[in-house]
Amino acid sequence: MSPIIASAEVDRPAAEVFAYATDPTRFREWQAGVIDARMDHPGPPQTGIRCLTTRRIGGADRAVTSELTHIDPPRTWGVRGIDGPIRATVDLTVDPLTETRSRLTITVDFEGHGIGKLLVPLVVRRQAQKEMPANVASLKRHIETRQPPPRA
Repeated sequence: MSPIIASAEVDRPAAEVFAYATDPTRFREWQAGVIDARMDHPGPPQTGIRCLTTRRIGGADRAVTSELTHIDPPRTWGVRGIDGPIRATVDLTVDPLTETRSRLTITVDFEGHGIGKLLVPLVVRRQAQKEMPANVASLKRHIETRQPPPRA
């Protein structure tokens, strides 16, 4: 099956969009079902560190661990799930359109393990197809309405 892709033009510079969209502490602001998220390593993100996310799924809180597979600020970032029956691969790209406007694209795909092999095609992909456009719209709304960071 092909990945799920959602995209939006955002009235903010690429670096600002990238910093907000890839900050796990902000995931709950724009991603449906996220209760908490953080990197397991302090400091700048780097390939191989883990992102720990807690999501409310079916009325229960579920912890999910992903590994950062690539990062090239302010352009690309990606993670892949490393545990659980449903493992997502997420790729994020920010393309600068002008100095103050960017295009954000998020691509998500899923791999099922055990019971996840049944859940991915029957439930997970359908839910993600509904949530992804709403999540990207929420991210756009949040970042466009927040106060821009001070210039250095």
